[in-house]
Amino acid sequence: MMHNLRKTAADLGLPFGEREKTFNSRLAQELGLWAESKNKGDAFHTAAFKAYFADGQNIAKVPVLLDITASVGLPVDKAATVLESREFKSRVDADWNLAREKAITAVPTFVMNQDKLVGAQPYKMLVKLVEENGAQKKRKNEG
Repeated sequence: MMHNLRKTAADLGLPFGEREKTFNSRLAQELGLWAESKNKGDAFHTAAFKAYFADGQNIAKVPVLLDITASVGLPVDKAATVLESREFKSRVDADWNLAREKAITAVPTFVMNQDKLVGAQPYKMLVKLVEENGAQKKRKNEG
């Protein structure tokens, strides 16, 4: 499995280190939703991805999550409060329930209508999924 992950990451130009353990990402998911609410979701998720997959950090640990938070310019004191209060727990629970309902067992999974694309995929596969499900490209002069 690690060989396939490493190859996929290399093919996609993603950082991937010598990670020896798997860590629970639940708190990172909760903090990620908070970061999204502050318009820093992409930056947070990218930093968390790098910390976990490239640097092998334990993203289940609060100090690691607070370092990631600081690295993307979010207030560490507020992030600590979000983690302590579990403010976004119910939203992550809802996401997990939806994933179970849709039989999603891997991240990322892309779903359109009844079609699924599982795992990190080349751009051309995402385009194929979208086009096969009726999406059309916008013309330049369309908003």
